[in-house]
Amino acid sequence: MSTLHETAARLPGPDELRSHLRALAVLDATIGDDPEYCCYTFDADWAPGEEAALMDNGSGDDFSVLFTPAGVLIRGFDHESRMSPYATDDEEVWPGVIDEVPAALSPLLDEPAFFEEGVDVPRVTTCLWRTTGDTEWRTGSDIDFPPGVDDPDGSAYLFHLLTDRSPEAVQSHFEDYYERPIPLDAVRHVLAGRPLTAAVTAALGPDDRESASS
Repeated sequence: MSTLHETAARLPGPDELRSHLRALAVLDATIGDDPEYCCYTFDADWAPGEEAALMDNGSGDDFSVLFTPAGVLIRGFDHESRMSPYATDDEEVWPGVIDEVPAALSPLLDEPAFFEEGVDVPRVTTCLWRTTGDTEWRTGSDIDFPPGVDDPDGSAYLFHLLTDRSPEAVQSHFEDYYERPIPLDAVRHVLAGRPLTAAVTAALGPDDRESASS
């Protein structure tokens, strides 16, 4: 069984995580030809003093990583998870998932964007956090995961590009999503935090982008 405890051990520190999420958003926006279909986005002005990295695969699964002065909160939702509020009789967040979120970060879970209309609990199956000054990622310490499921909270599935940040893993993801080859050198360039050049943009962009400019 893989759970968020394994995920927490494989996540980088907040600064590296922010840079990686920014790079994923840049790659998605550059590789795709329509912002509406980008899974990864980054909002540097989410709220005063807050930044948000967001993933939405368009199939009912999403996550948010909120960077704030008080720390970082990671919320994920796997719509097929048995730990989904919608899979329980009382439509409540699975016990233990968010119970221990520190008071400095817990208000972030009240963001309206994380709720479904008519449901009074946040859309969450997995949650991690790290307060400013802390040295490791925290999770609920007393979660009774449903048995017989390899990834009960969806954390391995949702955060696979955050735990395996290799250029090869990122290349494979975008090739699967966009169903075309993506040059590894260009992926490495963006993940390294280097500025986009015309050559890298052309290498990553859709084929019709080149033909349109010729």
